[in-house]
Amino acid sequence: MISITTEQRMDHQDEYFDNLVTMLELIWGEGYMTPGGSDNVEKMFNGIETAGKRILDIGCGLGGQAFEMANTFGADVVGIDLEAPLIKRATEAAIKMGLQDRCKFRIAKAGALDFPDQSFDIVATSGAITQVSDKANIFGECYRVLKPGGYLTCYDWTKSEKPLSEDMFYWFKMEGLTFALETLEEYKVHLKKIGYIDVTIKDASDWYRNQARREYELMKGRLYPRMVELLGQKDADHFVENWRAMLVVCENGEMRQGYCRGRRPLKDEI
Repeated sequence: MISITTEQRMDHQDEYFDNLVTMLELIWGEGYMTPGGSDNVEKMFNGIETAGKRILDIGCGLGGQAFEMANTFGADVVGIDLEAPLIKRATEAAIKMGLQDRCKFRIAKAGALDFPDQSFDIVATSGAITQVSDKANIFGECYRVLKPGGYLTCYDWTKSEKPLSEDMFYWFKMEGLTFALETLEEYKVHLKKIGYIDVTIKDASDWYRNQARREYELMKGRLYPRMVELLGQKDADHFVENWRAMLVVCENGEMRQGYCRGRRPLKDEI
């Protein structure tokens, strides 16, 4: 996860934004703003029937996850994100790939989802819920727009049960985001209280810890000259330090990553 702060947008405008996004794609793969690429999408949808289904992708970013859902999993996708430039790039990429009829992208606003009740077969989100303070509300909105029998599947950054350390607060400062971290168990509690059934959680911290090590080494080494070219040395050094700080809280087990899943029951299951 990496932030694109308001200060950065004001200082550098559209060119900086585009260059930052390009840098993230160098780290995470074309079209992706969260780790794992297509492998992570496969993990999110493992065991869920997707062919011909309508999926809502919350926090769609550049559209990489949506394109994978359409190409590999045979779904029709509506992607939403708060960032207008990302929606623009995702829409352009969909047209370039010939997926504009199966992948639609819309700018979203914080709060209630702007869709009717029971609009989607599946709601998917990767790395977006961690920044939402009222998780019960967003999970409730996901439940509302799901059809009976539909699934919510989520990959996210979470935390351990320990109090947040100075290392974590330092990473927050470097990242430039306001996090509302909870544990995977708390995610599970939210889903069950709302009414989801078949709720499962799976810790993926070991997997991402290895990913983060690889990413950090890339940023310090082979990718560093390209980062400087894209962002300038000051900001490139900031991102390297940001990754180092993130790796510290991953290594000590304080920062966790994982999957959660739940299903809206059919009428006869209520």
